[in-house]
Amino acid sequence: MNRYLALLIAAFATAEMQAFQLAPRLVINITIDQLRSDYLEAFSPLFTPNGFKKLLREGRVYENASYPFSPVDRASALATLSTGTTPFYHGIISTQWLDRNSLHPVYCVFDNRHLFSPQYLQTSTIGDEMKVNSRGASIVYGIASSPEAAILSAGHAANNAIWIDSQANKWKTSTFYANNADKWINAFAGKPAIDKSHSSENDVLADMALTTIKTAAMGVDEVTDLLSLTLSAAAPKGKQSNNRQTEMESVYRQLDRTLGRLVNDIERQVGKERVLFVLTSTGRDEDSEDYGNYRIPTGTFYINRTSKLLNVYLSAIYGQGQYVRAYFHNQIYLNHKLIEQKKLSLHDVLNSCQELLIQNAGVSDVYTLERLLADNGNLRSIKNGFNPSKSGDIIIEVAPGWKLNNEETLESYTSRLAYIPFPIVFYGNGIEHENIFTPITVDHIAPTIAKSIRIRAPNACSKSPLF
Repeated sequence: MNRYLALLIAAFATAEMQAFQLAPRLVINITIDQLRSDYLEAFSPLFTPNGFKKLLREGRVYENASYPFSPVDRASALATLSTGTTPFYHGIISTQWLDRNSLHPVYCVFDNRHLFSPQYLQTSTIGDEMKVNSRGASIVYGIASSPEAAILSAGHAANNAIWIDSQANKWKTSTFYANNADKWINAFAGKPAIDKSHSSENDVLADMALTTIKTAAMGVDEVTDLLSLTLSAAAPKGKQSNNRQTEMESVYRQLDRTLGRLVNDIERQVGKERVLFVLTSTGRDEDSEDYGNYRIPTGTFYINRTSKLLNVYLSAIYGQGQYVRAYFHNQIYLNHKLIEQKKLSLHDVLNSCQELLIQNAGVSDVYTLERLLADNGNLRSIKNGFNPSKSGDIIIEVAPGWKLNNEETLESYTSRLAYIPFPIVFYGNGIEHENIFTPITVDHIAPTIAKSIRIRAPNACSKSPLF
């Protein structure tokens, strides 16, 4: 009996030890801007065995992923991936927004003191929680082609965020991370980021990721480290061809080779069982076709003209005044000071705005500050992308196929409500292959990583782990 009990205890101890050893010592978060499942399927015959095919064949693949808010851009997407929550909480509603006081555009990672920092990111990231849990021992980096992608992926407590200054073609970091600055990065500062030896920007970023892992000794001890890397599946700007299929074929073929080299080299450096790879997309698409050329219903809504008309309309109802302070993207900011001075009801003014705006051609819906804050779930996608301290008082949604233009800033985008398919893939670290078709949202990624490395999820993340 004692011998049987001893064997049972030993078996449980061995199982617990194996479970503990399965925790990854390096997490590689790969986000590919504008990656699409339909292109992955279309170009699959052209892929090598070691790139996308390997991850999709051996990984745990969630086929129907989406973002829990709208609209999505690169900055808001990356902030959501790293925090496990939406812009309503993390505060990054887009790459730029309008400051309510100064009425000047604010770049999402701008910092007066450091030039760039995550100061506008209002919640913790998975990398931040790793730092807290390990008392600073975890190594955390963000690498991308732009400062917002690198910084929002890295977080507040990271060792560093590294990106490419596209104008100078140099590697850049922020003095925000100066206390943890790496001298080895300075060796790259004077060299061109992209030279003739690289076939694409993705190749350059992959090389920097591999250099960082090796030089910073990531994944070599028993403390889990994190490297977040942002690549791109977008067509090169300024290189449009008459055949988009051929153009995208080249992009995905190169991306596949870069991904295969990256995964194989990391597995060789660290060991497959010690690394957890997470791959997903920003879930957006910059395609902007001219539907008018194909006789598809379309039109243009001018936010600048409509805002001026709205001010005339409100003046006719409530007396002369500058009721519209500003407009930015698809949002209108009202003059709250004037409304208070005239002792008007904000509720009444917002209703008047909604009554006029919804009558405009091309406007499918008008969301007011009050309507979103009072929503009990019907407008969840719009509300999740809204932030009370940064968003406008009024958000205008134009009809699918319509363009929203600002003639003063030359901004323009085409509304498209169609779902853009993309996957979430977990690979390595003992994960078994499975294809899962249940729809999920990307804010489940951060808590899944947190569970796999035995730490808390980011502080505004309320979603459950996927496994």
